[in-house]
Amino acid sequence: MEIKQVDVTVRELTDGYKDKNEDGVVAYGGRLDVRPPYQRECVYNDKQRKAVIHTATNDYPLNVMYWAVRDNGGFEIIDGQQRTISLCQYVSGEFAFDDRYFHNLQDDEKQQILDYELTIYQCKGEDSDKLRWFETINIAGAVHTDQELRNAAYHGSWVTDAKRYFSKTSGPAYALASAYMTGTPIRQTYLETAISWISHGDIKDYMAQHQHDPDAKKLWEYFRQVIAWVEATFTNKRSEMKGLDWGGLYGKYGQAKLNADQLEGEIAKLMMDDDVLRKKGIYPYVLTRDQRHLHIRAFTKAQKRSAYERQKGICPFKGDPPHVNGDHFAFEEMEADHITPWHEGGKTVPENCQMLCREHNRRKGGR
Repeated sequence: MEIKQVDVTVRELTDGYKDKNEDGVVAYGGRLDVRPPYQRECVYNDKQRKAVIHTATNDYPLNVMYWAVRDNGGFEIIDGQQRTISLCQYVSGEFAFDDRYFHNLQDDEKQQILDYELTIYQCKGEDSDKLRWFETINIAGAVHTDQELRNAAYHGSWVTDAKRYFSKTSGPAYALASAYMTGTPIRQTYLETAISWISHGDIKDYMAQHQHDPDAKKLWEYFRQVIAWVEATFTNKRSEMKGLDWGGLYGKYGQAKLNADQLEGEIAKLMMDDDVLRKKGIYPYVLTRDQRHLHIRAFTKAQKRSAYERQKGICPFKGDPPHVNGDHFAFEEMEADHITPWHEGGKTVPENCQMLCREHNRRKGGR
């Protein structure tokens, strides 16, 4: 690995700046690839990018930036994309600082910014070196997500096309599925989720297999199928639907015959049930019937103690196997049970509480 330190002025850096959207961002006379495949979309907020301009206008030093040297004599940013874009956007008039755009500045103020020098480390090495540098340097302070690093490892035509669908808040995935997704496309959450759905969680293997595919249409079509199934099956949008494993549910129940009206009626009833503590779990529950999704309200210690005293420590369960050493147990040896099970309409109230020995309670199912 070869590292060379150079000073680059803002004037030189911003020369030839172009943001070509999906095709990337260039600067430094067109010789600098500002957003290589492993870099995220610009994520600095307004306060952060103004902090960059504040630093430059006061001649304070910005952190060192790292560029990789390409075989053709050009460069690509390893670290410093956010600062670079902030400077380029300001000089090109895309935002104001202290209520003034760059073109509103006096000539001497403009010259001060344009003459401001940035310290650049130009690194020359193999492609594999670039990713290692990128993973370890990360000076800018915004930790890179796992999916951003995967995009770097498997960059190519497939990742480029996939990002067109999944990596922008103005993109089709966000427009289609924001009611059902958490995270943000810019930080690659949507892309990570879509790949996880189609690959059943084996994201790296899927990306490795498709790295050199010409496009990501198969992934996009699968994602659309999942969301179409969600919208057809659960007709009333609720905030509790965000972030669920819709791909996993679609994989298991996508071909099942489901009655959307019946499901909605049951969901509405469960939403009003005070015993259901995890409302997000209602959606997987109505498909799987696994009550663990719901976190049914437990009896309090006072309710359990009251039932124990009422029963005088006797386990009322009669069945196979019988109690080996009698049916009297210490309080700590018993567990609370719904006399009328919750799924049959029983509530978590004192009069519906009984204490069973551990073995019989668990044989009954813990209801």
